[in-house]
Amino acid sequence: MRWRTILLQNCLFLVSCLLTTFEAVPIDIDKTKVQNTQPVESARIEPPDTGLYYDEYLKQVIDVLETDQHFREKLQKADIEEIKSGRLSKELDLVSHHVRTKLDELKRQEVGRLRMLIKAKLDSLQDVGIDHQALLKQFDHLNHMNPDKFESTDLDMLIKAATSDLEHFDKTRHEEFKKYEMMKEHERREYLKTLNEEKRKEEESKFEEMKKKHEDHPKVNHPGSKDQLKEVWEETDGLDPNDFDPKTFFKLHDVNGDGFLDEQELEALFTKELEKVYDPRNEEDDMVEMEEERLRMREHVMNEVDTNKDRLVTMEEFLKATEKKEFLEPDSWETLDQQQLFTEEELKEYENIIALQENELKKKADDLQKQREELQRQHDQLEAQKQEYHQAVQQLEQKKFQQGIAPSGPNGELKFEPHV
Repeated sequence: MRWRTILLQNCLFLVSCLLTTFEAVPIDIDKTKVQNTQPVESARIEPPDTGLYYDEYLKQVIDVLETDQHFREKLQKADIEEIKSGRLSKELDLVSHHVRTKLDELKRQEVGRLRMLIKAKLDSLQDVGIDHQALLKQFDHLNHMNPDKFESTDLDMLIKAATSDLEHFDKTRHEEFKKYEMMKEHERREYLKTLNEEKRKEEESKFEEMKKKHEDHPKVNHPGSKDQLKEVWEETDGLDPNDFDPKTFFKLHDVNGDGFLDEQELEALFTKELEKVYDPRNEEDDMVEMEEERLRMREHVMNEVDTNKDRLVTMEEFLKATEKKEFLEPDSWETLDQQQLFTEEELKEYENIIALQENELKKKADDLQKQREELQRQHDQLEAQKQEYHQAVQQLEQKKFQQGIAPSGPNGELKFEPHV
């Protein structure tokens, strides 16, 4: 189903995995030359998490829409702009009553989930008297004004929100990786401060040694170059490098047979290159850095090959890329260890932010401790008052007994002791 791939590949990379069945494109290769090939199962593949806070809702809506034959046929013929512009959302008015009912229920569940999230957040902040309906406005993937009905507006908002959010997804990942690297360096430097001079020199020497070991690796081919693809052809596919053919290569690595190379299929092509630099058994190799390297390779190839920027590579785009000079004579590829990931000024600024956050957390911890002590003081005071009350009651009962007055119960009723 091409529409499904376009719809969510454009707004998120998971959609190609949501497809149920495809007609496989025939692959014109000599099967006797291919080693350890396994047939691609036509079973449904579980889509990966997009990282969006409404990920589950998005996938459920798509699943329900797929059950409507009319809507499915319209989307099969749709192009990217029709989907992104929201024109196709109007087709929602023609889906079956059964599908609309399911979509209504999904929306009610999502609104309920968002309200619970808001309540939990407000409860943690001890805020009261807040308009929950007003707070729902911050969620732009559904129409909060009508929480009970899934309308064309909701589908339009869902597509646009996912498109916008995932266009910034890679940028956010890069920013998080940069923070990760700065935190590593910050913790390393803080640890060095706790050591004496001799130990500090030993740690610095070990750090430099591990750095050199990591940098000592075979040459990494430029992602998407002929040399890089030929290496995959030979070592992964088990084919003769002299028989390398771009068209056959594309068909072979279009794993789900939809006529596109999506982001996951592209990233799979870089595994051999990454293995030259990263080994999970080596202390000096960071697997978080490996995934960042994979992401950068994929972004680079997409920027070079994906001419219409739909986050999918067609056969035509792929073959045109193999005709460029860069495919045959690429520039050298700089791995992360050859790049400056942050400056001293950026690290200093990040450390200032950490210090502010730590001070804020300490202040909150101190406030909580004071609240705890105050609650304990009130508890002790109540216990003391309770003890004084019991002592006063006992003294009164004892005095009454001495005066020959019958003791009273807790509500003032007389208590008579039976004579033995």
